Amino acid sequence: MNTQVRIERYADQGRCVAHIDGRVVFVRFALPGELVDIRLDEPHDRDDRFWTGEVTEVIEPSADRVDPVWPLAGPLAWGGGVGGADMVHVSIPGQLRWKSSTIGEQMRRLGHVDVEVPVVGVPDDVDRNGLGWRTRIEMIADDKGRPSMRRRESHIRVPLDAMPLATDALNAVADRQRVWEGGFVPGSQIRLAVPEPRNASSDDDIPAAVGDNYALLVDGKLKSGSQTLTETVRLNDGHEFTYTVDAGGFWQVHRQAPIALANEVIDLVRKRLDGAESAVLWDLYSGSGLFTLPLAAATAERTQVLSIEGAKTAVKSAQRNLRAAGLDNVDSRAGDVSKTLRNIPKNLALPDVVVLDPPRAGAKKHVCEQIADSGTRSVIYVACDPTSLARDTATFTDLGYDLAHIQGFDIYPNTHHVETVALFTK
Repeated sequence: MNTQVRIERYADQGRCVAHIDGRVVFVRFALPGELVDIRLDEPHDRDDRFWTGEVTEVIEPSADRVDPVWPLAGPLAWGGGVGGADMVHVSIPGQLRWKSSTIGEQMRRLGHVDVEVPVVGVPDDVDRNGLGWRTRIEMIADDKGRPSMRRRESHIRVPLDAMPLATDALNAVADRQRVWEGGFVPGSQIRLAVPEPRNASSDDDIPAAVGDNYALLVDGKLKSGSQTLTETVRLNDGHEFTYTVDAGGFWQVHRQAPIALANEVIDLVRKRLDGAESAVLWDLYSGSGLFTLPLAAATAERTQVLSIEGAKTAVKSAQRNLRAAGLDNVDSRAGDVSKTLRNIPKNLALPDVVVLDPPRAGAKKHVCEQIADSGTRSVIYVACDPTSLARDTATFTDLGYDLAHIQGFDIYPNTHHVETVALFTK
C-alpha cells in the first residue's frame, strides 16, 4: 500500500513518526517536516497499534536531507535496502541534532530529568560524510561464496565489492586478501577486524603499518592475520596505552572512539578526585581494559582499581594488558558484575569513583543499588543505548544522585546509534 504523509517528529531506530487516519506510522528514511510518499510494510491491514513504512519519494525535503552517501543502504525503492546505515539520507549536522533529540527525549520520558544533551562527532567524519570509520565488519557469504549483506524484507543476498563505512586500512586489507573476490563457503560468516594503524602518515603507508595486525575470521576461525590484535590509545595529556584484544571479541568499532571515550572518562574522574593523591576506583563491565589501564595509571598518584567483566576472554586480555603495562594495582575479576560485587576485599569496598560501561540492556536496578550502597559520591556511566541509560538514570535519582553532566558522542555516523557519557554525583 502506497500513501502520502507529512512527517511529524523523530522516533527511535532511525525512524520518524507520521499518522494515517489517527494510526501511528514509523517511517524509515524520513525527516521531520517532510512531505513524502511511503510504502507501508506488509501486512498493513491488521488492527495493530502502529504500522511501519519506508519512503519511496520525497515531495518536500528537509534542509537536513542529503542524497544517500551509500546508496546500497538507502531505501528499497531507490535500489538500496542492505541495512547497517539507517541515516545515510541525513547530513552529519542533522544526525547530531537527531541524536541529541533522541537522548533528551528518553531522559525526559524514562529518566524523569529535563536536560539538553549536546552530541559531538569526530571532526574528520564531516569531511568524509560519515564514511570510513568502522574497524570491524561482518558479512555473510552468498550462494556464490561472495561476501554479502541481506536485503531487507527478502532472502536476497547483495554481493559487496567494498565497504564504504569501513576504514581505509580495513578496505586495504580486504583488497590485499582478495575478500571481495569471494571463494567462501556459501552461508559462512565473515568477520574482518583491522585496528587503526595510528603510525601511518599517508594512505600509501597503510599496508606496511598494518602488517599482520588484522584478522580475517570465517565462521569464527582465523583464516589470515592474527588472533590477537594490538590497539593503541593516546590521551590528550600524552599518556599512551597499548592493548591486545581477541580478534573475535568486542572493541569500540569507530577508529577514534577509544580515544574520545577514554579522554572523556579520565577527565571526569580527575575532576571528581580534585587532586587527591590516592583513590579507590571501580571499573565495571570493563572489557579488555580500555578504561582500566588509564584509571590505574593516569588519575591519582596512588590508585587501587577493581575491574569486573563477564567475558572471560576479555578479562584474560585485560590482565595481559595490565602485566604488559607493569600495572599491579588492579584487582581484575571475571564474573557477573552483581554477583562479584557481593564479595570484594575491604580495601576496595569504598570507591571514590565508579565507572561503568554496561551492555545495551544497561546496568539495571540491582547493580545501581549496589553501587549506591558502596557510598561512592561519583558515578560515570558510559551508555550505548539512550533508553537503558534513561531507565538507570531514574534509579540513580531515586537513590540520591543528581545528573551533573551528560555528553553524547556520535561514534556511529550514518546510523541511529549513539554513545553517551553521564556523570552522577551524590
